[in-house]
Amino acid sequence: MPIKLPANLPAYDILTREGVMVMDEDHASRQDIRPLRIGLLNLMPKKIQTETQFTRLIGATPLQIELSLIRMTEHQTKNTAAEHMEEFYRPFAEVEASGEKFDGLIITGAPIEHLPYEEVSYWDEITRVFDWTQTHVHSTFGVCWGGMAMMYHFHGLAKHMLPAKAFGCYRHVNLGQGVPLLRGFSDDFVIPVSRWTEMRQDEIDAVPGLVTLLASADSGPCLVQDDAHRALYIFNHFEYDSGTLKEEYDRDVANGTTINIPMNYYPDDDPSRLPANRWRSHAHLLYGNWINEIYQTTPYEMTQIGS
Repeated sequence: MPIKLPANLPAYDILTREGVMVMDEDHASRQDIRPLRIGLLNLMPKKIQTETQFTRLIGATPLQIELSLIRMTEHQTKNTAAEHMEEFYRPFAEVEASGEKFDGLIITGAPIEHLPYEEVSYWDEITRVFDWTQTHVHSTFGVCWGGMAMMYHFHGLAKHMLPAKAFGCYRHVNLGQGVPLLRGFSDDFVIPVSRWTEMRQDEIDAVPGLVTLLASADSGPCLVQDDAHRALYIFNHFEYDSGTLKEEYDRDVANGTTINIPMNYYPDDDPSRLPANRWRSHAHLLYGNWINEIYQTTPYEMTQIGS
């Protein structure tokens, strides 16, 4: 089954050309099946790029997905056209007031790592989002800053500034052998990393119920499972396109920002050569397994979610 998207959302044409199954509202309405309702709270500046990256992954499953794009209520973006935001995104306050529920919710990262959490302009609202997920979402996936912020809110775990940006494709190991979420995973693989902060394994280990499933000897814990809050936290970027790290590197070079060549990314560490994508298959595995786990465990009656 495909992911259901508005036919005029930019991701619709992009994913169709890539061979990802998508369908519009009219086609979806004729299928006798309850689609999984997945929300994407998009905190990234380049909304279209981010929404396409995540819809690509959650749309590559045999289930029908109904995607809802959500934004912070008062926070305005300067990198995406106001018309796009008005047509495709709903403010969280509207979603909250509606009382509707979701089978899954992805909360993206945000380029605000340098700020203490309480100084983020929408911190009060996003903590409402975190609490709302406990009664209105079956499974929540916090990505990079989104995951770190959830761990801070629910468990008091701090993020720590790194002496230099963790930037590149880092080797990771599978610590969750036999865990359904990692079904099909290799023992060893790479994941794109792009962050100035980290979570520390010893502090995660000190919290009962938190289980680290993926980790790197060089960049630390990556994927943490939190069953008590029906949540997953991932600090690295399986969703990245082949050229996302290149875009970040080229941007910083053009701005005169001190930045290392992304580790283990360009062939022979030569930025003049095109990078190869070596994480795509595991990205689809992870998000496909997550969608499958939601399908297997979410209540058929939406009203029972979170009860």
